[in-house]
Amino acid sequence: MATVVEEKALGSLDVNQQLFHAMTEAAQSAVQMCDTKIRCVGVSSMPGQESGKITGMIGVHGKVSGFVSVNMSERFAIHAVEGLLSEKFDKLSSQVIDGAGELTNIIVGGIKAALANTKWGFSNITVPSVIVGQNFMVSYSKGLEFLTVTFEHEDEDAFLIDDRMVHVSMSLLTL
Repeated sequence: MATVVEEKALGSLDVNQQLFHAMTEAAQSAVQMCDTKIRCVGVSSMPGQESGKITGMIGVHGKVSGFVSVNMSERFAIHAVEGLLSEKFDKLSSQVIDGAGELTNIIVGGIKAALANTKWGFSNITVPSVIVGQNFMVSYSKGLEFLTVTFEHEDEDAFLIDDRMVHVSMSLLTL
């Protein structure tokens, strides 16, 4: 069920509600498995440049074709993977990068389940790829349904807002 903030964000834009709810519920559920919380703070139907240093990407295929990406700060990635694996990580490592890919996989699996019986359903997903770095841009074709949901990680120790941001984006083409 959507929060008041999510309903306000959704009400201010003409976005696909099925996709919005699937993405929001899947992301919140996956992060909860990491023993932490996020809350929706924005939604956009236009691509933008996300602020995080770690981006997990997974291709999806079925009734639709496209991909889902999860862009997160290094701080969030470390924190989430620590919760997921019940281990402590002091810095970005190969285990944290692999864990970010697994978190992306869990989110996409939740979206897949939520959209299974809709026109947006997909039955196949690719292996996650993880991009480490910032200031890259993804180019999108015309005719795609695009949605980004922005979340804030509830991290009381994070001083910078960019350290709290998580962006889940989906671009889909109906076949």
